[in-house]
Amino acid sequence: VAEPKEFVYLLDNCPHDWLFPRCASVIHHGGAGTTAAGLKASCPTTVVPFFGDQQFWGDQVHARGLGPAPIPVEEFSLEKLVSAIRFMQDPKVKDRAVELSQAMIKEDGVAGAVQAFYKQFPKPQQPQP
Repeated sequence: VAEPKEFVYLLDNCPHDWLFPRCASVIHHGGAGTTAAGLKASCPTTVVPFFGDQQFWGDQVHARGLGPAPIPVEEFSLEKLVSAIRFMQDPKVKDRAVELSQAMIKEDGVAGAVQAFYKQFPKPQQPQP
């Protein structure tokens, strides 16, 4: 890894749920949790995948108009970074990110998981009179 420039601030650890609401957009590796945290914070997103399911999440972000096409890490360049930032600055992209965030906030994941769990059980037989 190259030495950082004086205008780059390195941060060891920072919770996404604190950081992302303070960002105009996010550029990250595309892990499921990081992607969800950025989108929940209404951030247009650029994914730079390098492993596993990261390309999938980048494709999902792009398909929904929430960010540009993923930039595989081996193809990353200044030109592609600038293009991605310009894409994310489009007000329509921000509007879509806000809309998705509102839907995510309304979603009750625990209740949905419980319902999905109980759907797998057979319904009890009702007593016949």
